[in-house]
Amino acid sequence: MRPTREHATNAGHAYMITSQTWGRRDLFSKERWAQLLIDTIYHYRGTAYLLHAFVVMPDHIHVLLTPKTSLEKAVQFIKGGFSYRAKKELGSNMEVWQKGFSDHRIRDLADYEGHVVYIHENPVRKRLCKRASEFPYSSAHAGFELDPVPQGLKPHSAEEPGTARLEAAPLQSLAPVAARLEAASLQGDAPVAVRLEAASLQRDAPDAARLEGVPYQSKGPSGTPKPTSFHSNNRKTAS
Repeated sequence: MRPTREHATNAGHAYMITSQTWGRRDLFSKERWAQLLIDTIYHYRGTAYLLHAFVVMPDHIHVLLTPKTSLEKAVQFIKGGFSYRAKKELGSNMEVWQKGFSDHRIRDLADYEGHVVYIHENPVRKRLCKRASEFPYSSAHAGFELDPVPQGLKPHSAEEPGTARLEAAPLQSLAPVAARLEAASLQGDAPVAVRLEAASLQRDAPDAARLEGVPYQSKGPSGTPKPTSFHSNNRKTAS
């Protein structure tokens, strides 16, 4: 039996939420649909929630946010808002979303960073791109404005700074994250710990590169090219 969902208000707790399309249809593989969903997410940013990270996959979304209202209302703004605009702007009367959503409350800074990585690496795991920063419908891509790390999250201990935790023992430090993601009905996606094998982390790239230049920052790295197939008014030109 799944535990009762916490009713979040504006207490400052951050959550990663996941919602799937009706019948797991690839609705957001269409550029107009994906762009409209991102526009909807940004439309309610600042009023219904703070936005820390997101990815729009073909058949589901992951969003890391801090609600300013209840968590249920914050998600309804995204899902209901998009459904309304899809009918109005895309001329679609089809059912868009599966009922309900899964969520995970962020416990501390390590948990936050692990979920940011999980969200941004989702397209890489699904082989939609080689690097997280190349996927246009994700906050890992340069130019999206995001809200800062929520205040009040417990920092890493002095003995285990963030980079050391990820670099020295990625399996041990991120295995709890993967387990919690699986418990939150995310079994369809490969766990973070599988991708972040110790050998591949130590062999392939330094920690800063793996995190795509601190993925929850408000701007991407300087000089990152924009994809020609995606444009959004919610994006800032990289400095």
